[in-house]
Parts: sequence; structure tokens; C-alpha cells
Amino acid sequence: MSKYSIIKVIVCLTLLTSCMSKEEPTSITLNSPDTNIELNFFISDKGKPSYLVSYKNEKVIDSSKLGFEFQKVLALDSNLKIIKVERKTIDETWKMIWGEDAQVRNHYNELKVFLEETSELKRSFNIIFKVYNDGIGFRYEFPKQEHLNHVIITDENTEFNLTADHKVWWIPGDWDIYEYLYNTTKFSEIDALKHYEPKTHLGQTYVPENAVNTPVTMKTDSGVYLSFHEADLTNYAGMTLAVDTLNLKMKSELVGNSENIKVKRQTPFETPWRTIQIVDRAGDLIESKLIVNLNESSVIDNMSYFKPTKYVGVWWDMHIGTGNWDYSGKNHAANTKYTKEMIDFASEHNIGGILVEGWNIGWEKWWDKKNKKEHFDFVTPYPDYDLEEVVRYGKSKGVELIMHHETSADIIRYEKQIDTAFALMKSLDIHSVKTGYVGSVTPEGEYHHGQYMVNHYQKVLEKGLETNVAINAHEPIKATGKRRTYPVAISREGVRGQEYNAWSKDGGNPPEHLTIVPFTRMLGGPIDYTPGIFNTSLKPYKSENQINTTLSHQLALYVVLYSPVQMVPDLIKHYQEHPAMQFIKDVGVDWKKTKVLEAEIGDYLTVIRQEKGTDNWFLGAITDENQRIIKVSLDFLDVDTIYSAKIYKDVPNSHYLKNPEAFEIEEQEVNSKTILELKLAAGGGCAISFIPKE
Repeated sequence: MSKYSIIKVIVCLTLLTSCMSKEEPTSITLNSPDTNIELNFFISDKGKPSYLVSYKNEKVIDSSKLGFEFQKVLALDSNLKIIKVERKTIDETWKMIWGEDAQVRNHYNELKVFLEETSELKRSFNIIFKVYNDGIGFRYEFPKQEHLNHVIITDENTEFNLTADHKVWWIPGDWDIYEYLYNTTKFSEIDALKHYEPKTHLGQTYVPENAVNTPVTMKTDSGVYLSFHEADLTNYAGMTLAVDTLNLKMKSELVGNSENIKVKRQTPFETPWRTIQIVDRAGDLIESKLIVNLNESSVIDNMSYFKPTKYVGVWWDMHIGTGNWDYSGKNHAANTKYTKEMIDFASEHNIGGILVEGWNIGWEKWWDKKNKKEHFDFVTPYPDYDLEEVVRYGKSKGVELIMHHETSADIIRYEKQIDTAFALMKSLDIHSVKTGYVGSVTPEGEYHHGQYMVNHYQKVLEKGLETNVAINAHEPIKATGKRRTYPVAISREGVRGQEYNAWSKDGGNPPEHLTIVPFTRMLGGPIDYTPGIFNTSLKPYKSENQINTTLSHQLALYVVLYSPVQMVPDLIKHYQEHPAMQFIKDVGVDWKKTKVLEAEIGDYLTVIRQEKGTDNWFLGAITDENQRIIKVSLDFLDVDTIYSAKIYKDVPNSHYLKNPEAFEIEEQEVNSKTILELKLAAGGGCAISFIPKE
């Protein structure tokens, strides 16, 4: 935190007041700094706590109750009174070690309400509300107390009651996986069980009721955008939202286990923040920093050992059938010779990393669910893979090895080896790892998004901090902004990714998929989606499948989808001497500034980002299955500079199905007064680099 930020926080803290009066208050109001959002907290005649939210004098969240149910203990949701209130205002600016913007403003008004039972037990808890200009966050705080010590939560009854039947972009509230296509329906039409098809995904799936996963995003008839999520998920269960389609209500439904235990805690403790983003523009959802701001400041000052980068790897070989993970396969891709070839390619094209999957013994059994236990070894390579030589050769070429740990969700096995596995990385000066958790969780009865796994992912982050290793988690818990506190959490999957285009028999990801993901999943944090496939037809490897975008769309994803690590996944031969490779070589991965120029969820999106450390700007624009023309004012460029714009665009006959790889490159001089007209083909896109002319 800068000295400027510290001074502003101290000034605000001195204004903290206790709003007690002789008569107990039953209703309290809190506004956003710009006064557009108004939150009202109140206690009913029966002592039930509730809240409602208005935006620009329009009610967006109707009266919604708050409370908890416990195992073998009376519920805590009524017979409560307000015993004290505290308020404060914070306005600070903090620096991102890496991210979408170099600096982030954290400006909010806070209300802390102290509640106590009117019964003899006098159990108590507090609710902390923070109201920003772009939404609200609130969490529960349980102080240490005699009659509420060891707590087993069976239900957290946090309601989000809507005011109308909004348009919603949603996926089922699966307890194990987020890898679904998004549905676009009215709220009253949500049917998660209808869209839940067991055994249709690579990993374990479980959807016990009609619920949605977060972030879930909505649009009102008046044009207001709402997105519901959570922040700072720590030592708690992940939250789905159970849906009451008749009464237009949602209620928190925590992910439990086979014993119906949602959360085990001992007081004192805090819950994650429950968040509602509220904005007028779809693009403001992406620009919002509400989720990261609700997390604590970074536990480290810098990450000199990690540099945001692009990376290559053998991952795509596995999915299109040109390589195998296991050593017994006909073409084990994780071998020293092939890895060195990829290192040479990366070194030539400004690509700083290489990921090698299938390097360690145990892959022959990982698909066998009945006998999956105790097979992966995270320190022993296959005979054809010289780990130390690969690391040495990569460093000589300026390419860092990214380690790979596929656990097959056998947490017991992984945690037994985690010390030696991370010690190996530290000894070889390896500073990032992609972890994977495909399949049902061991121990049995636990789910990927429950408290047990939340705590496991936290252990991995802490081990990364200890050993200077950054974590890119696949089959993860949801992103909730913890990257602010733990910058080693560089990226994660948690989305239906590029691999579905290679092996899905249902046609893969449709063109609209990535016009929805930035306004839903990406609101939580960075996505390791693996963009940049040039052989979009997948011929001759997967001729029955194909990627449902144009090549220009694939290039634009390096700007549209944010991650500090971006893969360059296609086979080397599809990139070599390809003119579009220049954009991948040029495009940044760490940003000074990010703006969304125009967007409509599920239709189109145009994003610009300024690279940190240079004066270069990059633009990415994508559309759904409909072709469209967009006009882009370049007034974001420096007014005193002439730029060379290299435009990678669709041609008139480009089409995501009929002619996906057709594109052209146009170069022209531009300045801040230039207006570009971009024609996007069906399923198409446009990628532009703006480099200042000398």
C-alpha cells in the first residue's frame, strides 16, 4: 500500500462513530459514495434481520432475510436486536503486483451492525456491509462467545429476492465442476436439473437441486446489470444459489458433504463476503474491482520470481490425439526431444514458459476411477523425460518450465507428497505449477467446492508462498478475489474451456460462449482458457469436430480473456511462418489499464488494454454467431503520439463454420482522433496492436 493510501485510511478511521441511541434502532440506511446505491438494513417485529437494496431510486433487491441453521443447536435468524452500529468510510489506492490495472481504487462506505439474541443465551453475530459505487458486499462475523463455540452450519439462509423476472445468464449449481455452457433464460425458466447430465463431463459432477453457480449475472427490463457472487472464500464452503422460480427468490445453498455438513468452524470466525455488482453498462461489470477489493491486502510485497507470460506445451497434443500423457502410449508427448523443440519455438517468439503434462509416472491408471488411489508420483519422471536437462535447456533459452501436478482429486495422496513435490521445484528453480483435480474427490463424501477442498486449495497457495511457486489451478474452487491477498494464485480454469472443442460430440463451444464468460465466470478472476488455435478446423486430427470461431476471434481472446499466463496451445507447425503469429508475439499479458469500449452479454464485446511497462495498446473484439459492424474511437490513445496499428481481421467471406481460417492483416497510421470501422464475421473477431511510431 502506498503512503498516500495509508494516510487516507487513517483519516477515515478517525471518523468512525458508534451510532447508539437510548432507543434501539430497527432500521439503518447506508449509501454508496456517489449515493446511487442505497442499502437498508432492518429488524422485523419478530427480530428477523433483513436488507433491501435500491439503485438510482429503483429497488433492485427486495426485502431479503439473513440467518443460519446449525446442527443440534437452535437456528440464529430471529429474536435478535441491534445493540450497536459502527460506520466508516475508506478511500485508498493500492497497486496490483500483476493484473488488469496497475492501480485499484478501493472506495466504500461501511456499516457494521452488532446483533444479539433477546433470549437468555444472548448469542450474537455481526453483519458488515460495504457499499461501493458499483455494488455491495456483506459478510457475517461471529465473535468468540460462551453459547456459540464449536459451530456446524447446516444452512446459511442468505436471501437475494428479486423485483422482477430478469434475464439471466447461468450454469447449474454443480458441487464439483463449473464446466458448463451458459444458459440464457428468464429467471422463472431456470431449471438446473434439466441441464444436468451426469457422466457427460470429464470430471465428477453433482447437482442436488435447482440451483445456480456464481457469478450469476442478470439484466433488468430497465437496463440495470446485476451479478451475484462471493469474495474471500476462506475456510468455508463454496456457495451456490438455490432458485425459487415462482417467487423470484434466491437463497444461499452451501456445498456440503455426504454427512450434510456445510461448514465446521470455531468462533471467532468470519464468512466470505456475499456480493452484488450493480451497474448500468455491461462493460462496467468487467471493469469493476469489487471482488478483489473485498479481499485483504497482499501478504507479500512483490513476486520477483514470477513474471506474467505466454507459454507453450504438449497439452493440445493430448486432446487432438497426436500425443499421449502416459508412457505406455504409442506417442508419449512428454519427452525430452519434443520439449526441447517447443522450447526453441518459444524462445524465437517471445514466449517465456513451457508446460509439460504427462512427465511423471502414474498416468497409465488415472482414468481408472475404481483403482485411482496411490498412483501418481510428483517427483519421478518417466524414462524418456530428463527433467533436469529440460530445466537447464529452457533457462539457456530464456524459457521457464511450468511444472504440472495432476492429482486426479486424490487429495490424501497429494498432501502426502506436497512437501517433496514443492521442494523439487524449489531445488530446480521452477516458479509456477499447473495443478489439476479431475474426478471424484478422495476422501469419499467430499466435493470439489466444499469446505474440505477450499482448505486444500488454501494449503497449496500457502505452500506456493513458502517455496516461491505460483499456482494455476484446474478443476478448482471458484475465483473469489483471493489473488489480491495471495498473488501466487495467478490463474485457474473453472470454465468450459478450449478442450471441449477437441473432444465434445455436441459441437463444442458455440460462438456465443465467450461473449458470456467475461460477464460471468471472469468476474471472479483470471481464466486459463488456452486461446490461440490456428487450425480451427482441427483437420486431419478431429475432422468431426471444429472450433466455432474464426482465427481473428482466437487472436482477440488474448485481450478479451484476462490471465497473467496465456497459453499458445496449437501444434508448432500451425504457427511456424504464419503471419498471425506476430500478434501473439506482440500482445501483452500484464496490464496498466483495461477498458471495455462496448458490449452486450451474449452478443459482442470490445476490450482495450494498455501494456504495463510500454506505451503499447491492444484491442480485442469478438461477436457471437451474428456478423456485425462496430465503430471504435481511438480517443484512449495518447493525444501527442502517432501509432502504427496492425489490424488482424476477418475477410468478407470469413465464417466460423464455412471459412474459419480466412483473415487478413491491414496496417495503418492512427492517432487519438481516428475512428475505425471493424467488420466482424459470424463467430468472428478482430485483434489490433497499437505500437507508437518512433
